[in-house]
Amino acid sequence: MKPSLQLKLSQHLTLTPQLQQSIKLLQLSTIELNQEIERVLLENPMLEREDGDGGEYAPAAPPGSAPDRETAPEPAEPTGESTAHEGGEGSSEDDGIDWSNVGQGASSRSEDDEDGDYQDIQAAGVSLREHLDQQIALSPLSDRDRALVRFLIEALDDDGYLHQPLEELLELLPQDAEVELDDLAIALRHVQSLEPAGIGARSPQECLALQLLALPESAIRPLALEIVTSHLELLAERNFARIRKLTGCDDEGLREAQALICSLDPHPGSRYSTAETRYVLPDVIVRKLRGHWSVSLNQEAMPRLRINRLYASLLQQNRAQGGGLGGQLQEARWLIKNVQQRFDTILRVSQAIVDQQRQFFDHGDVAMRPLTLREIADQLELHESTVSRVTTQKYMATPRGVFELKYFFGSHVATDTGGAASSTAIRALIRQLVDAEDSKKPLSDARIAEILGEQGIVVARRTIAKYRESLNIPPVSLRKSL
Repeated sequence: MKPSLQLKLSQHLTLTPQLQQSIKLLQLSTIELNQEIERVLLENPMLEREDGDGGEYAPAAPPGSAPDRETAPEPAEPTGESTAHEGGEGSSEDDGIDWSNVGQGASSRSEDDEDGDYQDIQAAGVSLREHLDQQIALSPLSDRDRALVRFLIEALDDDGYLHQPLEELLELLPQDAEVELDDLAIALRHVQSLEPAGIGARSPQECLALQLLALPESAIRPLALEIVTSHLELLAERNFARIRKLTGCDDEGLREAQALICSLDPHPGSRYSTAETRYVLPDVIVRKLRGHWSVSLNQEAMPRLRINRLYASLLQQNRAQGGGLGGQLQEARWLIKNVQQRFDTILRVSQAIVDQQRQFFDHGDVAMRPLTLREIADQLELHESTVSRVTTQKYMATPRGVFELKYFFGSHVATDTGGAASSTAIRALIRQLVDAEDSKKPLSDARIAEILGEQGIVVARRTIAKYRESLNIPPVSLRKSL
């Protein structure tokens, strides 16, 4: 075949860089948006925040209004620090063996940082290993025993449990240390004598038993100790009849023993763990004004950006020698416009949601109506994928709390009248029924389905079980009490 030239007409969709950026900004959360803007500010000298030094400051636009095309409101960045610091002290040498590597903590606190921020030190707190090591440092143990105790402390998990058998831990020690299994067993008893009670346990039964033994002597403690060591699974299953038969106790004694056991902490080490704090900055705020629920943008969540006037004027004066500044100026204008468009879309979608869910804001979860993304998309003449991006990781501050916009959408269940009930409303009804039930005769899933059926809501028992599990409500057998 000979090569030839041909003309062909075809249609295809091309996403311009501006449209790609608009889609990207729309799907970012507020915190991620600020991180993206910080990155662009470092790369593009034509863009700056309105709170920067020099130049005139533009006033904040009122909620819902359209500010200047090259401006968008300024964010308030959430602050919060959460740090964890673990450490331990090394031990001295004994019998020619260096025990410091056996019982040394993962890290140690710096002692020469006298210029550190006091608030940072306070926020760091005391880790579980530091707390235990402080007690070991004051104990009258030999250097060898103290090193073994520290070795076991390093093997504890965050809850304070020792999951590795002593035989496996013994293999980790150097052979020239001449440590026997009995030595580790003695060291473990020292660990279990430390505060908080229950540390060093190898099972939940042992953890609770250690805490009971640490309590003052009482008439109910022997029964509680017997239940914990031998019948804990029956107690978890709330098989009270079987426990009474095996222990020979009466209802009053079993009730007191159960209350004592429930007062114990099955995770004694968790109180020393540092939880990571996650912040949510609402994008919109819902208020009731003159009997009407209205939505406004959260000014603290909106970044205020502008074109750098100095660079813009230099570019205008020397346009022929601008080089890459012309492209950066266009990118800065795109970003400002897309940021403003992002918040305008969030405001429109949020107001449409509030208009559809007015009953929820007046009466709570039980009044939530079924709502789909397509309904909002058709109402606002947007694509369904656009509404999906807007409602993901965007939050609404309301008098009833802070909710993700996705919260107001959900599946529906048919009713006898031919209508539909929201799954959120059904969950709220299930919660109300469980909260009001008799703890001695809790409602089964089938009975809850019957009650909802009497109210005109047709729900299968399996659906009730699924909703109950999503609410972290235990089954009927675990809700029963004496």
